Amino acid sequence: MSEVLWRWPDLVAAAQGVADGTPSLRITGLSIDTRSLAPGDVFVALQDVRDGHEFVPNAFRAGAAAAIVSRAFPRAGTAGALVRVVDPLRALEGLARAARARSSARVIAVTGSVGKTGTKEMLRLALSAAGPTHAAEKSYNNHWGVPLTLARMPATSQFAVCEIGMNHAGEITPLAELVRPHVAIVTTVEAVHLGHFPSVEAIAEAKAEIFTGLVPGGTAVLPRDNAHFPLLRERALAVGAKLVTFGYHEEADIRGLQVDLGPKGSGVIAGQGSQRFPYRVGAPGEHYVKNSLAVLAALIAVGADAMRCLPALARVSAPAGRGARTLLEAADGPILLVDESYNANPASVRAALAAVAATPREAFGRRVAVLGDMLELGEAAAELHRGLKAAVDAAGIDLVHACGPMMRLLYDELAPSQRGAWAPSSAELAEALVESVRAGDVVMVKGSLGTRMAPLVEAMIARFGPGRPGG
Repeated sequence: MSEVLWRWPDLVAAAQGVADGTPSLRITGLSIDTRSLAPGDVFVALQDVRDGHEFVPNAFRAGAAAAIVSRAFPRAGTAGALVRVVDPLRALEGLARAARARSSARVIAVTGSVGKTGTKEMLRLALSAAGPTHAAEKSYNNHWGVPLTLARMPATSQFAVCEIGMNHAGEITPLAELVRPHVAIVTTVEAVHLGHFPSVEAIAEAKAEIFTGLVPGGTAVLPRDNAHFPLLRERALAVGAKLVTFGYHEEADIRGLQVDLGPKGSGVIAGQGSQRFPYRVGAPGEHYVKNSLAVLAALIAVGADAMRCLPALARVSAPAGRGARTLLEAADGPILLVDESYNANPASVRAALAAVAATPREAFGRRVAVLGDMLELGEAAAELHRGLKAAVDAAGIDLVHACGPMMRLLYDELAPSQRGAWAPSSAELAEALVESVRAGDVVMVKGSLGTRMAPLVEAMIARFGPGRPGG
């Protein structure tokens, strides 16, 4: 039986609402989506892309214990306990603050231009070896995802991990102040969201907002190899944070000393002073290795037994849309599909290409990249798309299929032998892609969410079967 997450009087008080009825079920969770709501959840009727109030009846039919609604919500046709509030999002934030205040958990917050979700998942696995650990589901890192994560945190948690994202300056500050982390990690600062920022330095300033939420005596975990490390260090010191650095740099506190990259993961030996930490990272790619060094720094900062926790990193696997690998069966042999379709920026595309390069030619001979436009890059977009040619060549990519006007610029830079098909949209590229791949190919699909690359992954699976995890 699931543990009680909230007592009814406490929930009503934290939401700063008025009770209309009493739940007949124990409150064991919170939900903002009736499609995934579990019996015992309290449904929060957020007014976002859709007005959640439309789905309150569905929530109760699915077994909701109660619903948090605006004051004016009409009860007609609604049978269930309600909490009437001024604004459901503000109520969710109130629950987040109350959950954080009642918790004695050591809290880690993660931000960065890339690597947030993978780092959060590594922390979830590693810390679970040290005690009950709560972490964000999926990439719940925005104005509603962060408070939802906190509001779902059981009072018994010993550790908690929150992912914090942003598209504009000023967005991280209120979320960091809600989380109040003991440890704040910045994975890296790269050229993303340049359509909303005048420079990469301005992005670094925005990422540094995470330090404003640190509890007194908290620790900032910083990427020592990054060009914007001096700025991050200055901002962290300005709020009185302790500093721990990670990377390959000879001055890094947690330093990657030996790395054995492989198609199914990497062996790592990290060092802190004279101490050595050998471990394995289950997901392939050097980006996972670098972020594992940040994980090790955070483990030490929260007082966890790193040697006990690090073996869990061998179980790390890339999720769907973020590097998940599937073996598909063509008529005369396997195809390795690498699903990177969730999002893209210059740094993550380079990392994905490098991960493909770690796949040995003996296993999969031809390397195929399917690339869609990288969005929100502003005036630098053309240069950043063309600039991917060096990474394509370094990874030994044999064939590039591309879609979108910006990725056409890269396509035109490639050698004629590397050019597969180009199309204005992913939908128009699908047929050419599935007709061109063959047994022995490794096919990596990547692009920004708005370019809709996931249907290309689905087209591959539809043509060659459901496949099985592999790589």
